[in-house]
Amino acid sequence: MAGFIHFLMSYETLRVIWWLLLGVLLIGFAVTDGYDLGVGALLPFVARNDEERRTVINVIGPTWEGNQVWLILGGGAIFAAYPPVYATAFSGFFIALILTLFALILRPVGFDYRSKVEHPTWRAFWDWALFVGGAVPALVFGVAFGNLLLGVPFTFDQDLRMTYGGTFFGLLNPFGLLAGVVSLSMLVMHGGVLLQLRTEGEIQARAGRFARLAALVMIGTFAVAGLAVAFIHGYRVVPGSLDPSGPSNPLHKHVTTAAGAWLANYGRFPWMVAAPALALGGAALTWRLSGLNRPGWGFIASALAVAGVILTAGFSMFPFLIPSSSHPDASLTAWDATSSLLTLQWMFWVTLILLPVVLTYTGWVFSKLRGTVSAEQIRRDSGNYY
Repeated sequence: MAGFIHFLMSYETLRVIWWLLLGVLLIGFAVTDGYDLGVGALLPFVARNDEERRTVINVIGPTWEGNQVWLILGGGAIFAAYPPVYATAFSGFFIALILTLFALILRPVGFDYRSKVEHPTWRAFWDWALFVGGAVPALVFGVAFGNLLLGVPFTFDQDLRMTYGGTFFGLLNPFGLLAGVVSLSMLVMHGGVLLQLRTEGEIQARAGRFARLAALVMIGTFAVAGLAVAFIHGYRVVPGSLDPSGPSNPLHKHVTTAAGAWLANYGRFPWMVAAPALALGGAALTWRLSGLNRPGWGFIASALAVAGVILTAGFSMFPFLIPSSSHPDASLTAWDATSSLLTLQWMFWVTLILLPVVLTYTGWVFSKLRGTVSAEQIRRDSGNYY
């Protein structure tokens, strides 16, 4: 037992554990808050009048705020476990992140103020604000992941001060936008099948159609992105130049680039193919189950597809977190961009205690809030609904 604890608490092992935990937090955010974003993006299209729009909004009304905590947890984990990654991301993607932040701010404001005034123009304005608050983050998150696969133009000096050499419009390249469409269609599919599960009548029918259309778009764009990865230049660490237990200094290694390098991990670890298979299979199953009007199982399949997409990106890039396109040796990896050993150890034990509590509470809340939302419920008790 002592030997196992020593192995578990070693720097190399904890770096892998925190890479895995970061993936868990990203999947938790995408699966929970992701359907909120998808519902927001669908709001103007699946609901044709004020009652229908209030119905759609109240499907996610009780849970959207708690779901967004996953984003805060993810940001906090990156800040604590990977300080250079946090600093580089907020410098390189600053405008994109500010745009996302402003869009996310529209959501709580829209939820709280939309129904305060009955004027149609007022409510229409907030309906489109909720659409922006759902569609823009879903698109930007995908664009960011696409640019991570391409590499971000940054470097460090000898004092590890970062310099970013890119622009906001440089992020809007063809591959980045393609990844953005993958992300947007994925979350629209996820939100659409949730609406199909938790609404009735015309809203349910429209939501199902949009969920199936989004599933097809996701399958097509994800497949195209996968083919593109075989041709874009990926990154790999020169063997022997990086010590997994060494100091957190990204300049202490050598990195090369080559077309298709992101596929190397699948050759070394064939089981990783399960991730893209899960993404494509989950989306295809969502399409089928939605068409059969079995949205409960469809929502589970959609969640698996979301997890598959994130795992595909993570497995492809490992051990890279943010590769540098201008100075590849400065790329940030899971081995050289972490906090100290003591920090990772404390965070591990705290997470080991609190994460099961969060998951248990989240599951309990969802179990209590299951069921459909109807216009009749809102008419009967309008004051207690958004």
